[in-house]
Amino acid sequence: MDFKNLYQFLRKLQKNNNKEWMDEHRGEYHTVRDSYIDWLNQMNIKLASIDPDYTPTNGKKAINRINNNLMFHPNKPVYKDHFGAGLDQESKQGDFYIHLGVNESFIGGGYWHPSSKILKSIRAAIDYNGEDLKKILNKKSFKSMFGEMIIDDPLKTSPKGYSQDHKHIDLLRRKSFAVSCPLTQKEVMASNFEEKVIAVYKEMLPFRRYLNQAVTV
Repeated sequence: MDFKNLYQFLRKLQKNNNKEWMDEHRGEYHTVRDSYIDWLNQMNIKLASIDPDYTPTNGKKAINRINNNLMFHPNKPVYKDHFGAGLDQESKQGDFYIHLGVNESFIGGGYWHPSSKILKSIRAAIDYNGEDLKKILNKKSFKSMFGEMIIDDPLKTSPKGYSQDHKHIDLLRRKSFAVSCPLTQKEVMASNFEEKVIAVYKEMLPFRRYLNQAVTV
């Protein structure tokens, strides 16, 4: 996969973010998109080989639409400034997400603004064995790769059913449980990028498995 072409196409698209330009360059878009899908197919096979619980997700299923949803976000540009894709996809949430864009690139995972039902399940798991999640979050290699969980707007008080002095109140107040590993375009275009993706997947796996088990109980 020539990621240089992917970034070049995205930069041109952002300077010409309209349907007329896209229609004229549809062939170029399909070439870049199909190349990315092929790369995702390769990563799908590689990740499945290292994780027995991996959910097979082919490239066509993994990749997100490049069009913004203007029905719900009418003020956004017609097209996104990135290619996004979710592997190990049981559902659209909780997957292993790869984001390659002109303004930022990163690999992320977890649950960002989940439904109240999912959030309730995660909080129940934390109430039961929050120590396990804290061990994952405090692991030296995990913190080195991801830092802290992505900052969200936590509750000011305790969630319903939990006391203010709960030993895991800092986690229970959260509305999202997600981490990300920032990437430079240079890292993405490097020859060892696949190894980087696999290393991030392995480090993130205990975190994602904890959350995914919580919401499937």
